Amino acid sequence: MSLGSSKAQEICRICADICQACGDECGKHQTEHCQECARACSSCMEECSRMAA
Repeated sequence: MSLGSSKAQEICRICADICQACGDECGKHQTEHCQECARACSSCMEECSRMAA
């Protein structure tokens, strides 16, 4: 990304999709480690979405 790759936005969109799917799944479970994972995935998804824009 730092070198201006033509694929950077696409990679960030894919990453955002993966993080959203993981966060959605982990968010369904009430254990603390799953909720922590859901929060981390949500943050990652937001940042990747910003970089994909």
